[in-house]
Amino acid sequence: MTDLSCKYLGLQLKNPIIVGSSGLTSSIANLRTISKLGAGAVVLKSIFEEQIRFEADKFLQSENPEVKSWQEAFQGIVSKTEFYFDEAYSYLTSYAQEHTLKQYLSLISEAKEELDIPIIASINCSTQYDWQYFAKRIQNAGADALELNVYVLPSDFDKSGAENEKVYFDIIKEVQKYITIPVSLKTGYYFSSVAQTLLNLSETGIAGLTLFNRPYNPDIDIEHLKVSASNMFSSEAEYSHSLRWIALMAGRIKCDIAASTGIHNHETAIKQLLAGADAVQMVSVFYKHHFDIIPQVINGLESWMESHSFKTISDFKGMMSSKNVHNPASYERVQFLRLFSSIE
Repeated sequence: MTDLSCKYLGLQLKNPIIVGSSGLTSSIANLRTISKLGAGAVVLKSIFEEQIRFEADKFLQSENPEVKSWQEAFQGIVSKTEFYFDEAYSYLTSYAQEHTLKQYLSLISEAKEELDIPIIASINCSTQYDWQYFAKRIQNAGADALELNVYVLPSDFDKSGAENEKVYFDIIKEVQKYITIPVSLKTGYYFSSVAQTLLNLSETGIAGLTLFNRPYNPDIDIEHLKVSASNMFSSEAEYSHSLRWIALMAGRIKCDIAASTGIHNHETAIKQLLAGADAVQMVSVFYKHHFDIIPQVINGLESWMESHSFKTISDFKGMMSSKNVHNPASYERVQFLRLFSSIE
């Protein structure tokens, strides 16, 4: 008998298949289905820092009776957006934050009551914006872990690489001050030294790294001459980029690793585990086939393990990482023609 159970972020999972954060993980009905079909864990849809800022500002400028009553209490000496008394501003900001978070916190609480798999909350953030408040509230709602979804595009001509990378460390440091549940970081790969930065991030005390965050990519509509979205969902070929870095970092960094992007079937999940991933996150494939594919992936993994006489995930996890393969340089090749140097 094969045992698919594993540990990720210190949490016990019945298998390494995690449904990653997306719009599909924002309803309790979908979460019930995900759990019923056998996923090992689920990452809830991210709550965005920009969303919180926007909703809070919108709330403070609204005609909400409570906002108006506070404004009237200060006899007109405060406007809707500028408050003379710190107490008033602090109260209304906290009220707005709570108002914005209410649905998300309810989703966490209800999911914890109904599901028998770990619930990982997610915050999409780019600054140190008041995370002591949000992280605490998410922990108190019952989340088993928190994934920080951070992707800093180094497009600011006035910022150095070190300044961009500091953002990741600042956010982690701020959040860890206030919560005790495991924290993971889902990150992109725009670093001046990917290997060194990932190693340094793993030494901050985080429980895991998810490689990699798949960013929104722009396109150009040549008929209407406007910027549009491109390739919203990953393709099956996109797994190779994270596979390379999973294999290079496995056994070297000081935390767990989850693979993400381009994982559409059990074969790719197996490859990522062989490379050294502790778990895999799947998203785009569920938009194409919904959650019905989860049992197929799990059964495919189990059948493959049986055919290779592997009893547990740890029997083969990392077997094909750069530390364990005969020719580790194969993961570091970047020039295609090196493979075909004899071709004129």
